[in-house]
Amino acid sequence: MSIQIIPATRDDVPELLGLIRELAIYEKAEHEVKATPELMTKAVFDDKYAECLIARKLPKDGAAGKGEAIGMALYFFTYSTWLAAPGLYLEDLYVKPSERNLGLGKRLFGELGVIAKEKGCQRMEWRVLKAGFHCSSPKSVRADQRVQWNEPSIAFYTQCLKADPQSEWEGMRIEGDEKIQKLIDDFQKP
Repeated sequence: MSIQIIPATRDDVPELLGLIRELAIYEKAEHEVKATPELMTKAVFDDKYAECLIARKLPKDGAAGKGEAIGMALYFFTYSTWLAAPGLYLEDLYVKPSERNLGLGKRLFGELGVIAKEKGCQRMEWRVLKAGFHCSSPKSVRADQRVQWNEPSIAFYTQCLKADPQSEWEGMRIEGDEKIQKLIDDFQKP
């Protein structure tokens, strides 16, 4: 089996959205996906807010076609004032279940590492949903009822990649037009 990891193009958007939807289903939050082909094309390829790698299983025996999309890594660059250096933030990493445990996640991270080094990044960061939580309502599930469905992802990052969990930082978010507008209305000085 031959796998190619390359920068995604506009033509890949439908397949990327399919992978994003699969990731959301895995995280039990499909209803939260608002992305459309138009929005993704504008954000990633026109405005360049993010970049994306796509992994493809190439057709056998040199057959025509670009192959099946089996994984992706969507990322963007950040900046650390403390390090005075850029960083690479991985927004989403996804590998189709049928292709897991074959080294594709490692290969995607390896490609991200090359990109980070080329850009002079001093760190790579991402978040992983804590085991037992669901994206849609993490506070609504009692600790004794939690299903440890995301432990394979956490194990991949900590054991295979030797990543350090950052428990001292709490993720914060203001999301949605209404909340952002309220922030502006409440705190912007005329």
